[in-house]
This record gives sequence, structure tokens and C-alpha cells, in this order.
Amino acid sequence: MSINPQKTNNRNMNISTLSCVFFGQKHINSREGGIEIVVEELATRMAKRGFNVTCINRKGHHVSGKEFDTESLEEYRGVKILTVPTIVGKGLSALSSSFFASIKAACGDYNVVHIHAEGPALFCWIPKLAGKRVICTVHGLDHQRAKWSWVGRWCILQGEKAAVKYSDEIIVLSKAVQRYFVNKYNRKTTFIPNGVNRPKLVDAYEITKRWDLKKDSYILFLGRIVPEKGIHYLINAYKKVKTEKKLVIAGGSSDSDKYMKELFELGGDNIIFTGFQQGRILEELYSNAYIYCLPSDLEGMPLSL
Repeated sequence: MSINPQKTNNRNMNISTLSCVFFGQKHINSREGGIEIVVEELATRMAKRGFNVTCINRKGHHVSGKEFDTESLEEYRGVKILTVPTIVGKGLSALSSSFFASIKAACGDYNVVHIHAEGPALFCWIPKLAGKRVICTVHGLDHQRAKWSWVGRWCILQGEKAAVKYSDEIIVLSKAVQRYFVNKYNRKTTFIPNGVNRPKLVDAYEITKRWDLKKDSYILFLGRIVPEKGIHYLINAYKKVKTEKKLVIAGGSSDSDKYMKELFELGGDNIIFTGFQQGRILEELYSNAYIYCLPSDLEGMPLSL
């Protein structure tokens, strides 16, 4: 994404004085989900091009457990990092951190505030009141996700409505979501699909040592372990197929420990749960799978696929 200085309130602004702040992600440099990957790529690429970029992170551990926490940083690849208070709890983490982040964004010396996801957009009116230019990226229709209670869905839907009412621009990742905003709100959005870095194909080594996985010996699911990903469909289907290939479920939970437990109970022989993975093991899992399955009920534009 490029930001045109002519679109800001100060038409004489140049790239060195344009300052952008991101919030809505959990932590930069954490690979906790698609949002975190997208924000890291956008922020670091913008910083490399000369923009002043800040990311506001939430407090708390990595979504898959504190053993995956990255180093607490004040700067990462040219991006300034701020951390705001966070009430840890299902739904409360995103809500509380977004509230404090919106205040930071409103009070800070930023021209552009870029909010990621519908829930955090609930507070987009705060930086807007402070005269900031506000962009909201909708990664998916989050109020439709099965993991949320009715209260959580209601809050996220209010965030969607706030984005429609107060943001200067809305970015969507799919044509279907673009049609949704036109049909429901008559709101124009900009379609910018996700990009991915070219994959590095590597041989099976670590995954062979850990789980006896070899080239083309397994079917792979890789993503967050949440109900809308439809992993229960995949396990039930796999158990009906006559195959010697293993089924690998790779990923960590995201406010969904109950669902994770149900999957463990549903699983059987030749089904391997690897937990959250990154680095070399992640590259090996992608490189050596016989086939990749994504049986989701709901997606924006999944980076894993």
C-alpha cells in the first residue's frame, strides 16, 4: 500500500513529514495471524521508503502461549513500537488495547491512522475527532466468526459501522466483502488483495525428526485453531478416507481452548497436532506437504492459502 501525501490535510506535506501509526494487530514481528503479518510487511516496507511509521502493540503474551513471545522492542526494522495497557481476557484484550491505542493515535504527532480489523475500528472516531486521516482495513467480516459470544459479535459489528461512518478510506481484501459494504451500507471501499513473499522450498529435516514426516507423506492444515476454520470437518473427512498419509494440524489457539480440546478428542491415529510453528519448521511443513486443506466457513483472504 502506498499513501499519497496529496491525500492528507496538508497538501504540501512530503514523505519525510508524513507520519503513519498502525493499530489493531497484537504484536509486530509475532506471526500470530494474518493481520500481524500484513501489518509487519506494510509498516517495515513503508519505513524503508522513508515514511515515519509507528506500530501500537497490546500488552500480553503471544496468542499461542508465552513460550512464543518475541523480544520486547521499542524499534523494529525502522518502525517505532509503542505498547498500550491491555485487559487480558477473551474479547477484552482487543477491546481495551484498541481503546488506549486510539487515544495514543489521537494525541500523537501522526497524520494517518491505519486501523486493522473491524473490532479495533470501534474507536476510529477518536483519532478522527483529533483531525487525523483514518484508514480501516477489513480483513474479514469478524462478527460472523463462531468463536465470539453475542456480546463480542455486537461489539465487532459496531466497529464495522464506525468504520463506515468515520473512516476516510476502507480497504477490503476480497470482492465479496467489497460487495457486502456496497449492498449493506452503500459505502465505497478499495480492494487491495494480500500479497505474499515468494516461498523458500526446503527439504524435510526437523519435521522428520519430530514427527516422522517426509516429502508427500502428509495432508496439511495450517492456521489458527478456531471453529470457523472448519478443522472438525477436515478431521471427520480424513477419518473416512483410506490412506496411509498422515493429517497434520499446525497452529495455535486464539481464544479457543475449548475448541482445541474438542479437536484432540475427535482426533485419532495418524493425526498430528504440532501446535504453533514458525521459522524453519514452518517452511518445511509448507514445502513437503502432499496437499494443503483449508475447510473454512469464513475467510477474508488467508495468507496460509
